[in-house]
Amino acid sequence: MADLILGIETSCDETAAAVVEGREKIRSNIVASQAALHAPYGGIVPELASRRHLEMIGPVTRLAVQEAGITFDDLTGLAVTVGPGLVGSLLVGVSTAKALAYTLGKPLVAVNHIEGHLHAGLLDHPHLECPYVALVASGGHTHLYHAETPGKYRLLGCTRDDAAGEAFDKVAKILGLSYPGGPHIEQVAKTGDPRAVPLPRPTLGHGSLDFSFSGLKTAVIHYLEEKGFREPRRRGATRTKTPDPQLVPLDPPLVADIAASFQQAVVDVLTRNAIKAAKHVRAPRILLTGGVACNQSLRQQLATRAIRDEIEVYWPRPTLCTDNAAMIAAAGSARLGRGEAASLDLNAAADLPLC
Repeated sequence: MADLILGIETSCDETAAAVVEGREKIRSNIVASQAALHAPYGGIVPELASRRHLEMIGPVTRLAVQEAGITFDDLTGLAVTVGPGLVGSLLVGVSTAKALAYTLGKPLVAVNHIEGHLHAGLLDHPHLECPYVALVASGGHTHLYHAETPGKYRLLGCTRDDAAGEAFDKVAKILGLSYPGGPHIEQVAKTGDPRAVPLPRPTLGHGSLDFSFSGLKTAVIHYLEEKGFREPRRRGATRTKTPDPQLVPLDPPLVADIAASFQQAVVDVLTRNAIKAAKHVRAPRILLTGGVACNQSLRQQLATRAIRDEIEVYWPRPTLCTDNAAMIAAAGSARLGRGEAASLDLNAAADLPLC
């Protein structure tokens, strides 16, 4: 039997554990979502997230091993997300993995959350070969990497402010939609006109592959102010990270038009930079991954544009795009196969870079 790796993922608001056989076969993949817990706040509350992880990590880990049809003693090793992410959340997973590794006498592998997202693509497309450009778009990340060889990455561009998923969440809150914002904006946008609201497509200097999405959020606020649905901000007034909900309830058709226009602007920027990056490094393939990769408009537009430029595009199934532990187990299996293991003094790193 191939190696059996237990992966543990607690970087943000999903408590997840999975068992992967080899680097491709998912034996189990358990995810306990906290979306309902954080929905009333319109975003993730770190303290609440870490407390819920403490409650769920034991049951979720045991269920992953049980559904894999094995025992803890059958495991070859353990892989855990050490960063980037919310430090309180990360510490729950890291502490659990270290305790299990010590008790079972199994090797422990530290995994970067972003590398996990890359391996999510490899779980569904094991034939995907380097070199390729990876667009990782989620609530916490919007990064472009050049995967030159297995395990070797080069950063090509990243967001300078809000991540794409974060921008979806903030605009959803402004429009009175629920958290998480991405799926709700995508659903509402189906009945809207993506050309109804003129929104910018930020470009950050000649040749830059970086992203900026905070301006799109601000443009939505200004549009509502001009339409009389929000009170203009006074000079010198204190700014909050996330604007208060609109002062006057918005008509559903207006919400749909704004959602469609905002979504189209984000899709345009992500597609433009991904294609540009692939051309820049002469990569014949693009891997789209992360929670925002579930967006059907993004998938369709990127695939259509890539065909014109003779670039192949890949993405994982939706359950592997969002945070999960199967991707962590797969990445850990690859690293363990290269002889990499962590010591039991392993610690979480909230700002851990991939390269």
